[in-house]
Amino acid sequence: MNNNKYNGVVVPMVTPVTPNGFLDKQAVERIIKSFVKAGVSPLLMGTTGEGNSVSTIDGQELIETAVKAAQGKITIYAGLTGNCFIEQLKQAGYYSASGADVIVATLPSYYSLTPEQMENYYLRLADSIKGPLMLYNIAATTHMSIPVDVVQRLADHPNIVGLKDSERDMERMEKCIAIAKNRDDFAYFCGWAAQSAKSLELGGNGIVPSTGNFVPGMFQELYKAAVAGDMETAYRLQDETNEIAKVYQANRTLGQSLTALKVMMQTRGLCTPDMLMPLTRLSEAEEAEIAAIAEGITNE
Repeated sequence: MNNNKYNGVVVPMVTPVTPNGFLDKQAVERIIKSFVKAGVSPLLMGTTGEGNSVSTIDGQELIETAVKAAQGKITIYAGLTGNCFIEQLKQAGYYSASGADVIVATLPSYYSLTPEQMENYYLRLADSIKGPLMLYNIAATTHMSIPVDVVQRLADHPNIVGLKDSERDMERMEKCIAIAKNRDDFAYFCGWAAQSAKSLELGGNGIVPSTGNFVPGMFQELYKAAVAGDMETAYRLQDETNEIAKVYQANRTLGQSLTALKVMMQTRGLCTPDMLMPLTRLSEAEEAEIAAIAEGITNE
């Protein structure tokens, strides 16, 4: 693992909303303070944060609220999604001006893009925004994968500082970690939570686990153990967090799992399970079942 300034646990934070779909700023403050306590950072408006469904106004308020609550103690990563490049530039500019430390951008996903178009998109974005830019590869939602050779070339751009990769492909992970290894200007973050410990053992810089919304402290312990070379502890914590993840992920679609995750967080007084359209809450019976299990999980 190198000395890159971008490292550690970055939790793809849920976006807490009220029953009528507006940002719940008090819940944002509670969640951010729980992250500060655990020593982890948030990725706002990523996939777990329903980024594509957050309105422009709420997105700006989310960044402002999170930055204020963090009080400079943790790094703020701001997710950038959408298909209109001009609007993305406006949003990225506002996020950076409001205190976001890094812009994390997924590919525009309405059209299938060629590798050349993917590379050109990120180059144009990196040249046009003021803050540091991180690539975000998540084929599960964009239905495209940024080729490793494109990542290799983009890593040399002075304003592109890393890759957050959520693709479940071990060979790809090893190749992308190799790109970032032994350099301090480009970081690799593993978005495949079940392989967090493995990615760190291979030399990755950080991990991005959605389950960290519920147990941020466990992932911080996992990260510290891996950095210290205590892989026995790291893999034990990996197994334990994998079991917790099953509570909200097993036999559910991605959207349903996000609702279930908020149910678990509600048991800790962090937010309600309300969702942004088109996602919806689960049935009362299912929410009660999830809550009962979550309340029995005490290890933070």
